[in-house]
Amino acid sequence: MNFQSGFIAVVGRPNVGKSTLINELIGQKLSITSHRPQTTRHRIHAIDTQINYQMIFVDTPGIHIGNKKAINSYMNKTASSSISDVDMILWLVEALKWTKEDERAMEHLTKIKVPIILCVNKIDKLNTKDEILPYLENLGEKFQANEVFPLSAFKKNHTNDLRQLILKYLPQQEALFESDYVTDRSQRFVVAEFIREKLMRNLSDELPYDLTVEIEKFDLDGQMYRIAARIFVEKPSQKKIVIGDKGKMLKQIGEESRVSIEGFLERKVFLELWVKVRQGWSNDKRALASLGYD
Repeated sequence: MNFQSGFIAVVGRPNVGKSTLINELIGQKLSITSHRPQTTRHRIHAIDTQINYQMIFVDTPGIHIGNKKAINSYMNKTASSSISDVDMILWLVEALKWTKEDERAMEHLTKIKVPIILCVNKIDKLNTKDEILPYLENLGEKFQANEVFPLSAFKKNHTNDLRQLILKYLPQQEALFESDYVTDRSQRFVVAEFIREKLMRNLSDELPYDLTVEIEKFDLDGQMYRIAARIFVEKPSQKKIVIGDKGKMLKQIGEESRVSIEGFLERKVFLELWVKVRQGWSNDKRALASLGYD
């Protein structure tokens, strides 16, 4: 058999670039990104199928310190469980940076018995390549990875080389998903994530962490999708911020979301957004389950 396939968990601390790397590796936008840590809340499988391989990348929430709310506990459990049953791991760290959350991620990885490629991201921000040598030496003393791979996630030659390195460790077996699958998540799920991404990018301070999105209507009407989504916040004051002065903020979020959703669905979209207060949803396990955090 000349075909290779398997699950590849992409792990690391929050905001280290995991989702960006996965989007570049599969060649399309699937996992949401923003400059904020803890943007990713769920485990998402992003699937790249070619003639000789199928790589199933597992995008995980960042392993972070502290379980202040039920949702934080959910994300940490999701991240931890995601690395327990995969064929290999890409561990992402940032060049010249090491935090307590990197240390926490390393503690989890020392218990795993699968190949691990240590990817040192954002090397494009270094002045010279020699800058990174002491950092790599120190990291090598902490953890013995199967491979160390410096990269910039946005450089095509880096991601191409990383794919070849992954094939060195990917098992020989038949494809695990149909060749036309790009994710095991539903279209409704991806659409809700795109809307949440625009909320994360447009709203300031802590507000994005008190938000979630639920799709209420998802209908194909001829050649157009008619989608209605409800944005849940925790306080009445937050609802006002999301809507904005004369509805301007909500309109902007809707317009940006619609463009991303149309790119994903490859059809025109009519999108309606509503904002509703649901107090304490992020610290209520029953509410979390009802909103898809199960």
